[in-house]
Amino acid sequence: MDSHTLLVFIFPAALILLLFIWTKAKTGGSATKRPPGPAGWPLVGNMFDLGDMPHQTMYKLKAKYGPLLWLQLGSVNTMVVQSPKVAAELFKNHDVPFADRKVPDALTAFHFNESALGMNTFGSYWRVLRRICSMEFLVNKRMNETEDIRRKCTDNMVRWIEEEAAVSRANGGPGEVQLNRLFFLMAFNLVGNLMLSRDLLDSKSMEGKEFFHCMNKILELAGTPNAADFLPFLKWLDPMKIKRTMVRDMTKTMKIASKFVKERIEEKQAGKQRAKKDFLDVLLEYEGDGKDGPDKFTVHDVNVVIMEMFFAGSETTSISIEWGFAELLRNPRCMKKVQEEIDQVTFDWELSGGVTPETMDMQERLGLTLRKKVPCNKRKSTNSYVVDHIRSTVLNALGRIIVPYAVIQVKQM
Repeated sequence: MDSHTLLVFIFPAALILLLFIWTKAKTGGSATKRPPGPAGWPLVGNMFDLGDMPHQTMYKLKAKYGPLLWLQLGSVNTMVVQSPKVAAELFKNHDVPFADRKVPDALTAFHFNESALGMNTFGSYWRVLRRICSMEFLVNKRMNETEDIRRKCTDNMVRWIEEEAAVSRANGGPGEVQLNRLFFLMAFNLVGNLMLSRDLLDSKSMEGKEFFHCMNKILELAGTPNAADFLPFLKWLDPMKIKRTMVRDMTKTMKIASKFVKERIEEKQAGKQRAKKDFLDVLLEYEGDGKDGPDKFTVHDVNVVIMEMFFAGSETTSISIEWGFAELLRNPRCMKKVQEEIDQVTFDWELSGGVTPETMDMQERLGLTLRKKVPCNKRKSTNSYVVDHIRSTVLNALGRIIVPYAVIQVKQM
């Protein structure tokens, strides 16, 4: 064997050995103080021991190692808690040391984690931002003041569904509509009204479609297992190209979010005063006390917080609606139970144009708002308003647009 061939074998072996030594040094600590757990492989630890269903594998390991399980995922020390009693002990008596979240490498793009609420480290900035969100945005009083906004956003969504179904039928189609995009636009505009006091997108908006696509990509990338998260020495290489793709998609969403912030700043510089402050005004006008937290939020901080609120309030809401009612349609027993519970509820119906519940034609009037209390027990009427008849009526009128209308009714209830 010549020296060149020998070098080819020795160099990779030496590199693996060095990485193993470095990994052991990084994890450090005394093994005797750790909870029990299975022995891991060099460098990768237990990453390949968890299988396709990690939660089931960890549950099975509980029988052998107890409610506290120690795993080595690459160079990441991982403690799995599988007991309510142990979890209570851990987070009641040791909450501060475990308050921070591990930030995926993908969410360090644009220093997102340093300005966001959900991924920030526990400290003065996080406390101030959380206090502002709790007092100005996530309170019952603020939610109760937005009843008209919520009604307007859901009515707009019904109108968009009708319009797109009509266009589909006019083109010879069955009246099918891409519901998840319209759910997203409704939720996005709802958050937009709460934060920025205006509708931001409509069903024909190309910007809305782009934002919807990029939002899905960002959430998908944030939840995709990344080798660089478990083997930090790979971060500079980004072997799965997750960070690079995140930067590309987040650039587009940051551009849209920053446009909203820039417009509001220009309004303030022009001396325009708003009758009622929204969440964006609160962020831009915040001044610290010099003791805890920042003196002011930077424009970058505001951009990230605005984008984060849209992430949290738009995509999660639309996915939950879509998933929940898809599951109801797949499970007739649960659907029947929901229908029976809804039959026991009284609604507030408000119909425009002098139409009464008795004269209403469900196939012509699909955008309802709730006002006047009317019992919902006329199951045999041709104009019945219980969900089972709404389902068949909407199915006849709009082809396969059955899920969204049921969603709207339950949301308004």
